[in-house]
Amino acid sequence: MPLRYPLPLDMFFITTAIDYPNGSPHIGHAYEKILADTIARYRRLSGDEVYFLTGVDQHGQKMQQTADKENVNVATLANRNTKKFVGLWKKLGVEYNGWAETTANLHKTCVQNILNKLHDEGHLYKKAYQGYYSVRQEQYLTEKDRNDEGQFGPEWGEVIELEEENWYFKLSEHAAWLREVVTSGEFGVTPDFRRNEVLNALDRAGDTDLCISRPKDRLHWGIELPFDPDFVTYVWFDALINYISFAGYEGGKDLPDFEKLWPADLHIIGKDILVPAHAIYWPCMLHAMGFTNEQMPKLLVHGFLNIRGEKMSSSLGNIVDPDALAEQFGSETLRYYLVRDVIIGKDADFDVQRLVMLYNTELANDLGNLCNRALSMSKRSLGGIMEASDYDDDDSAALRQSMEDTTTDYHKAMDAYDTSAALRALNKHVSFCNGYAERNKPWELAKDETQRAKLASVLYHMVESCAHISVLLSPVTPEACAKIQNQLRLPELAEKKSNTLVWGLVPFGHEIGKPKPVFPRIQLEE
Repeated sequence: MPLRYPLPLDMFFITTAIDYPNGSPHIGHAYEKILADTIARYRRLSGDEVYFLTGVDQHGQKMQQTADKENVNVATLANRNTKKFVGLWKKLGVEYNGWAETTANLHKTCVQNILNKLHDEGHLYKKAYQGYYSVRQEQYLTEKDRNDEGQFGPEWGEVIELEEENWYFKLSEHAAWLREVVTSGEFGVTPDFRRNEVLNALDRAGDTDLCISRPKDRLHWGIELPFDPDFVTYVWFDALINYISFAGYEGGKDLPDFEKLWPADLHIIGKDILVPAHAIYWPCMLHAMGFTNEQMPKLLVHGFLNIRGEKMSSSLGNIVDPDALAEQFGSETLRYYLVRDVIIGKDADFDVQRLVMLYNTELANDLGNLCNRALSMSKRSLGGIMEASDYDDDDSAALRQSMEDTTTDYHKAMDAYDTSAALRALNKHVSFCNGYAERNKPWELAKDETQRAKLASVLYHMVESCAHISVLLSPVTPEACAKIQNQLRLPELAEKKSNTLVWGLVPFGHEIGKPKPVFPRIQLEE
């Protein structure tokens, strides 16, 4: 049941869209899941308890069509391809807490219970329909869906004419309320410019009700309507409920406490499913179920990954396989590139050359060089012991200030889900540290015993910066950062919370380990 009163936030609840396993996962799927995983890891690093839910949407016409084309059972197709998604998320280090599969019995039961409730309360009705239907979007269309030229645009794919009876949800009764909560921000949409997109969609279709069924003689693969067994549930009405069914809405074994999770702090979705599904259907469904304004979830909407400005598609033959990329370059290289190069909310071009350039420049050359120099010179010149020193100067003070400013900028960016800005902030400090080394030349100081105090101070500042960076970068490249921390012989840094970082993570008298390259350069074959 929906909460009857607002509760304090006990847990950070983050979700992604659940993917159709009618094919293999592509780079867009990978970006969304890596982004969500990075944010989830950051929230844990900041001291929050986090519940991260993702999964697959195994129902719908697309699944049935693909199974028919391949001449296999739909359930067989769903199970086979679901394994591809699960395997890829493991390879990419995506660590989720909950996994949704819409064919699960607990989900079916929850969907049917909600349908019964809405039916009994008069939110649903049955009528005949004659008009247009988008096969790609599995959606009925009206004249308002035509473009300025009077045509149904390419986003709808094949459009056919249908005449059939179906069940409808009284979406139009919630349109005025939805406009109010979108405008007020109670139903949050980030980036902010997407809010106008929602309001414009309401202008176009706010007086239209939602068809929530498909007749079994046309589509057999779905959740049966409990009050009319000749129909199955429309895939979007079914799929959206995963956000609550697998969050313990109706209780159940091995499910979280719903009152601790809801409302969702973030639904991370692509811009193509913002309207109408997530920004119109979903809040109106929740409102009809009895959820209050304070219980509306927040949306984080990302753009597309394109190839030379074109959307990826099978027909164009430009689909990028994230599994192959992870095999070729390493999973953390792919993780870093995607959250570093893609600006949240905007489209971006996927570019292998740029992936290699960013990795080699920012990780291999800059951070890798800093860590290797700091540790190797400390081993060679100080025997690996971090010596206390009373030496200080303006340059060292500036480095400490840079680290403090960087940490502030990093948190500001990550709290706004701007992973690219957060990584740029970290890279700025790494550049400062490398400049600090060039200015102070510890390799020269080591030749003069009278400069021992300055040498110890300079190397300590470099090693200490490596420790801080290893903590802050860990949501993006957790395995690489663990390697840095092990070389520092400070594995306990993995348990450090980012909002409690202070200068002095490396104790004086501590002996560091032997350096080993963490970010080997990538060489592309000619």
